[in-house]
Amino acid sequence: MPDRDDEEREYDLRWAEGAEHKEPSARARMLAARWKENPPGPVPFRADPDHVGSRRRSSWVSTVVVLGCVAAVIVLLGYVNFRAPY
Repeated sequence: MPDRDDEEREYDLRWAEGAEHKEPSARARMLAARWKENPPGPVPFRADPDHVGSRRRSSWVSTVVVLGCVAAVIVLLGYVNFRAPY
């Protein structure tokens, strides 16, 4: 194949968007064929709160856990600095 200029090989979006027929993607064709025989049922936008799973912790428990971890790190760092030889 002979060498072409870059301008000739450039993909022209206006030409592509002006096409009269656009073929659907392979996934779109697969889903259309599958749904023709077995259409999907309705799906709720959000899950029901009953199916969420375990109980949520209250906000104060989470706050105590975070502050306890921060305090433990501060005490650990202070202990390491206290024990460090000079």
